[in-house]
Amino acid sequence: MDVKIEESWKRVLSDEFDKEYFIKLTDFVRGEYLAGKQIYPAPKNIFNAFNLCPYDAVRVVIIGQDPYHEPGQAHGLCFSVPNGITPPPSLINIYKEIETDIGRPSSTNGDLTHWAEQGVLLLNSTLTVAAHLAASHAGHGWEQFTDAVIRAVAKKTGVVYMLWGSYAQRKAEFVDANSNLILKSVHPSPLSAYRGFFGCKHFSKANEYLISHGQKPIDW
Repeated sequence: MDVKIEESWKRVLSDEFDKEYFIKLTDFVRGEYLAGKQIYPAPKNIFNAFNLCPYDAVRVVIIGQDPYHEPGQAHGLCFSVPNGITPPPSLINIYKEIETDIGRPSSTNGDLTHWAEQGVLLLNSTLTVAAHLAASHAGHGWEQFTDAVIRAVAKKTGVVYMLWGSYAQRKAEFVDANSNLILKSVHPSPLSAYRGFFGCKHFSKANEYLISHGQKPIDW
């Protein structure tokens, strides 16, 4: 199956695209769009995280659950919204932690494209969702695909995994903690951020690790 995804990802994930689950997943998602349902993100942005952050460039992985499900928010990067859209609560909390951690004022722009372009893979576990229905495309094969993505990244070393919440932490269970940096905390949601996300200092820790391994720090 010919999938429109960045070439280095197409190379490392090529075995997945012809598997039965992925063919069924593609048929399901296509059928949802063709049925006239409001599905997010737009088709051109489903693989945005990969197209902006090639496999060979991945230095940091942040894992979300599924795309934002309200109009105008989802554009294929976890926790991110397009410029001009009000940052959702979890992203606001991420910005608050960045401000206290590295001393840089919080951004008012919720577009994290500049992170992706520096090698931060902003990966949702499920890559599509129906409008107003959280997790509506869960269980149709996306999770198997994104597990394969993490397994592919896990072949690299010196990568920082920022795992917020139990869901993200389960996703990276096959990453070698001895040859990568695994940072864990509760989710930045307002429901949990005060139980350990605030004060986790993941952003400075990630940069310290990258610098110690001869890499440029991320401009958060």
